[in-house]
Amino acid sequence: MKRLLSPLFLLTLATAGATHLPAQAQNTPAAATKRAAQAPTPYGQRADAQQWAQEVAERNGLDLSWVQTQLAQARFLAQVPRLMTPPPKTSTTARDWADYRRRFIDPIRIKAGVRFWDSHADTLARAEAQFGVPAAMIVGIIGVETIYGQNMGNLRVLDSLATLAFDFPTAHPRAAERQRYFRGELEQFLLMMHQAGTASTGPRGSYAGAMGLGQFMPSSWAKWAVDFDGDGRIDLFNSQADAIGSVANYFKAHGWVTGQPVWYPALFNTDTLDLPALLAPDILPSFTPAQMASLGVLPEDGMQHNGLLALIELKNGDAPPSYIVGTQNFYTITRYNWSSYYATAVHDLGQEVAAARSGGVPAIALPVMVPLTSPSSEPRTTSAP
Repeated sequence: MKRLLSPLFLLTLATAGATHLPAQAQNTPAAATKRAAQAPTPYGQRADAQQWAQEVAERNGLDLSWVQTQLAQARFLAQVPRLMTPPPKTSTTARDWADYRRRFIDPIRIKAGVRFWDSHADTLARAEAQFGVPAAMIVGIIGVETIYGQNMGNLRVLDSLATLAFDFPTAHPRAAERQRYFRGELEQFLLMMHQAGTASTGPRGSYAGAMGLGQFMPSSWAKWAVDFDGDGRIDLFNSQADAIGSVANYFKAHGWVTGQPVWYPALFNTDTLDLPALLAPDILPSFTPAQMASLGVLPEDGMQHNGLLALIELKNGDAPPSYIVGTQNFYTITRYNWSSYYATAVHDLGQEVAAARSGGVPAIALPVMVPLTSPSSEPRTTSAP
């Protein structure tokens, strides 16, 4: 399959990093001096960036002057390191599933999802048939990521990736690892631009460098994006079909099991419950249904499940946490974003949109709290999503 970038790949959104100060305040000598003092040495003049450019050129058979020219055009974005820096450990803000869910599942996003599904029903059905990924799951991803293309990001991808490649915040607990990752993404992005013959300053995306309706990073674009509209090129910005097919292909490549549920409700046996053991693997499926049952959690309707399971904990602020039992498909959703909250929201948004189209009741995840006693004597209680 040919993987060419569309000329429409270049977006014409607002200039990245623009401030909201009045024009006079931005152009005073004092303001200019302050900006100059805050900005690091331009990437075209930095020894570390130039060493990296030489390695990239040699590794990929590129002209060194071309790579250097691209880096010289990259701008440091001060907001990007701030957005990448985790909150201090002293923060008292507790994660809250209900609050998180409201951020991504609301009437506006559901209505937009219905319009998107109605407009691309045939394409979604074709993707489901070809890749085995339900249309609702594809709709959930694109809705959570960009509200169906309404918010694909307005920062220059070159600037975001260069900032993270060479000025990743040292306060991050995995700073060295993450900086290596973003240097790889910047390299892949420049390769894409070179192969397409387009200006690297054109594409716009998120502060992390993700692009298009499905917010693919450059490496994901290179590996899993597909030409699903058959026009001979891949365009995740302007081709909804390419975005739909690419999301489905991404899921299939990351272990989606056709026909498998995403989650099961949890039933607790407090007499044998061992939450620390069940939560130790985090969201990685690690237990057979029998093993999970021996540790005090029975996946309702899932004792005959063919595969491994994980107990998923969703915190509720100051209230007790809630739980569902995740399958391999739940884990596959987290390959898009390593977060149980994200995966549950993606699933629920897809179900809400599907129900809004059909007039039915959405099959959303209803996490349950640990009951005070065994389910043999007390009914389980559900927490509102």
